[in-house]
Amino acid sequence: MKTKLITREGYNKLKEEHDYLWKEKRPEITKIVTWAASLGDRSENADYTFNKRILRQIDRRVRFLRKFLPDVTVVDYSPQQEGKVFFGAWVEIENEAGDIKKFRIVGPEEIYGDDAKDYISIDSPMARALLKKEVDDDFVVKTPEGDKEWFINSIEYEKGN
Repeated sequence: MKTKLITREGYNKLKEEHDYLWKEKRPEITKIVTWAASLGDRSENADYTFNKRILRQIDRRVRFLRKFLPDVTVVDYSPQQEGKVFFGAWVEIENEAGDIKKFRIVGPEEIYGDDAKDYISIDSPMARALLKKEVDDDFVVKTPEGDKEWFINSIEYEKGN
């Protein structure tokens, strides 16, 4: 089961997506579908079938967002988080080979999209292994290839909003 947490930035982004789809994109596509339907035979009307499919995708996404947004808990930065890894933290880690990774621990719905390439889900094994750890701590992540050991270089939080 997915954790129902989200960062303030993630929530705002999904809310903006909902508003755009509902107030701008859906009315635009609805006009095209209505126009295409008025042309007659819908079975061979590419404008109608293509835009009808887009309309179904928009409606599916809007339904998901309307169900998801009220049900999710927004987690804002708190000074008590400082020094330890919690939800919303930017963490830089390093392994014995010197490989360095930096990512942010976020909700499962935030790890998709172009600007989410440095995000990992709170539900991932890496995030679970990191929780409550501090800078200079070693920790082990269980992977299909076996246990992997990492070291925490830094922990940062976005302190906005």
